[in-house]
Amino acid sequence: MISMVNWQVTATTIYCDAVDDEVTVLVCQDFSTKCTGYTKYSEPAKEITNLLRKKSKQLGRRLECEGPECRRVIQYKEKLVTEEADKGC
Repeated sequence: MISMVNWQVTATTIYCDAVDDEVTVLVCQDFSTKCTGYTKYSEPAKEITNLLRKKSKQLGRRLECEGPECRRVIQYKEKLVTEEADKGC
């Protein structure tokens, strides 16, 4: 794995189909990750819970945050790891 990169943190905003909303995925220099969707939807306030229920009913599927290790976060982190590894070659 890459030990040191030339940036402190990088982020991207993506559409997250798990919660039907845009979220920002942050990756730190040590490749630790954070998702704003997890912060908002993991233990949602009553207002957010009601919104998720309404959207779920409209879409005909359950909306629920998949947690800090969801595939979207992992895919973005792996993309960055690959880019950094390619720079080292």
